[in-house]
Amino acid sequence: MASYLKESLRQALEAVEKRERAHQPEDLREPSPPRSPPPTGAVRPRGIPLTAPDHTPQPRVSAAPAAIPSAQTFAQDLPETSVQAPLAAASVDPRALDPRRASVSLRTERPNDSKLSPMAMAFERPVIAAPPPTRFRPIEPPNLERAGLEGSFVRGLILKYLLGQPGSTGRQVSQALAIHWQIARELLSELKESKLVVLKRSTATGDFRYELTQEGRGESYDLQKHSRYVGPAPVPLDQWLMSVHEQSIANEHPRMGDLYRAFQDLLVTDTLLHQLGPAMTSGKGLFLFGFPGNGKTSLAERMTRAFGTSVYIPHAILVEGHLIKIYDPMMHEPLGEEKKTLNSRERVDPRWVKCRRPTVVVGGELTMDALEIDFNAATGICEAPIQVKAACGTLVIDDFGRQRCDPATLLNRWIVPLEQRVDFLRLPDGRKVEVPFDPLLVFSTNLDPRDLCDEAFLRRIPYKVNVEDPSEENFRQLLHIQAELLGFEPDDEVFDHVIATHYKTVNRPFRNCHPRDLILQVQNQCMFRETPLTLTIAGFDEAASLYFTLL
Repeated sequence: MASYLKESLRQALEAVEKRERAHQPEDLREPSPPRSPPPTGAVRPRGIPLTAPDHTPQPRVSAAPAAIPSAQTFAQDLPETSVQAPLAAASVDPRALDPRRASVSLRTERPNDSKLSPMAMAFERPVIAAPPPTRFRPIEPPNLERAGLEGSFVRGLILKYLLGQPGSTGRQVSQALAIHWQIARELLSELKESKLVVLKRSTATGDFRYELTQEGRGESYDLQKHSRYVGPAPVPLDQWLMSVHEQSIANEHPRMGDLYRAFQDLLVTDTLLHQLGPAMTSGKGLFLFGFPGNGKTSLAERMTRAFGTSVYIPHAILVEGHLIKIYDPMMHEPLGEEKKTLNSRERVDPRWVKCRRPTVVVGGELTMDALEIDFNAATGICEAPIQVKAACGTLVIDDFGRQRCDPATLLNRWIVPLEQRVDFLRLPDGRKVEVPFDPLLVFSTNLDPRDLCDEAFLRRIPYKVNVEDPSEENFRQLLHIQAELLGFEPDDEVFDHVIATHYKTVNRPFRNCHPRDLILQVQNQCMFRETPLTLTIAGFDEAASLYFTLL
C-alpha cells in the first residue's frame, strides 16, 4: 500500500511540473532529465523534485537568421496591380526595417530559374506586412442617451422614412436609420400612441408593418421643409471629435518599412525616401515640387498607405442642430466589417463606416467654396468641406498654382489650420464652429514654391521635397519594367538607340513617365497594324516623333 501511494504521488508531481514547463517560453525551457524511481523509503518534501536536476550547463540553441527573400521571390508575391509612372529605382537595406512597425515575410525558397528578370530586379524589396488597424471602434449604443441624440430628432427621421417607404417593418426602419432595434421599437410605439403611425399588419417574425396616418403625413411634409435628409442617424459633434482625436494621422509615425510598403509599386530612391519619411512623420504637410512627369502625384496619392490601414467615418454629424454629411463614396473606400458577433454589446455602431484612410485629391477645379460647409437650401442638407472629409488621411492639392482661385488667397486660408491644427467653419445660420484640422496636407506643383507663397507660409510647411529627374541607369531600368508590363521582350540595343538618339543627342532630360508613354505608343502601333508585340527602332522613332513634337 505504501509503494502504491508513493507511485501515485510521484505521478501527480510529474504532472504538475509538466504543466509548469508548458507555461514557460520555449527558449527558456530546459530539457527534462530522465527520471528514475525514488529509493525505497525516500521522503520528498513538497516542491522538491524526486531526482536531483542535472546542473550541467546546456547550450542554448538559437535559430539561424532567416534569409531575406530574393528579388525574384518578392516579385512573385506582389499583387497584380498597375504601375503608374514608376519612379527611380531603390535598393533596400533590410536592416533599416523597423520590426515594431512592419514584419518581413522570410521566404528562403528560390525558384529554379536563378536569372533575375529586370522586373524582379526593380522590385528587390522584402515583403512588408500591413500595419495594424485603428484602435478606435464605435460600439452600437442601446439607447438614445448613449447615442447622443434627441428622441424628437430620430422620430422625425422615422416619419420621413415611412413617407417614402410606407409599409416598412420595424427592422427595416432600424436598418435604414442605423439605430438599435430597441430604439426603433420604442420610438415607433410612441408614434403609434401619438396617432402618427398605424400598424398595418404583423409579420411571421413577430414584427409589424407601419404606415403613416393622415396626421403623420402632414407632420412629415412639415419636417421636409426644413431638411429632406433620410438616412443613417447622425453622430453628435463631441463623438466625432473624439474619433478624430483617437484616429488622428498625427498619432501615426511611419518608419522606413512603412514607406517601402506604401510605395512598393513605384521605384523610389533611398534619398527620396529619407526626405519623405520625416515630412510624413511630422504630420504637418509638405511641398512636392519638380519637373512634370516625375511622379509627384503618384507619390502623394500613396502616402496614406504608410499610416494605419483603416478608420471609422460617420455618415453624418449633428452640429448645433445642423446635419452635415461627411461620408462620401467618391472619396471614401469602405472596407468589409469583421464578422458580426452575437453579443450586441460588441456590435459596431452602423452610423459609422469602416474605410481606408482617405486620400482626397483636388486639382485645378478647387475653389474657395470647397473649403467651407456647402448648404443646399432646397434639401436643407449640409455637405462637409474637403478638409473635413480628408480628416485622419491625406489632402493633396495637385497642380498647385493652377487653381481657379488666387494661390495667395488659398494659402492664407490654411495659415491658421496649419499652425493650430484647428479650423473654423461657418454654419448656415452664421454661427462658427471649431473643428480639428487633421489631414496631412500635401502641395504638389510644377512651379517654384517661392513664386507661389511668401516666407510666412513656407515657414509653416517646413518640408519641401524636390522630385528630381531619374538617372540614365534608372531610366533604362524603367524601360525594362514598362516593356515587360506591356507584354514586350526588352531589347537593350533598341534602348541604347532611344537614349542616344532622342535624349543625349538633343540634350533632352529624362522623365519618369517617358518609358511608359513611349512604349504605350509602340503597343498601339502593333495593335493597329496587327503585328506581334516587338520593340523596334522604327517603332520608337515614330513614337518619339509624335510624343516630343511640342516637348
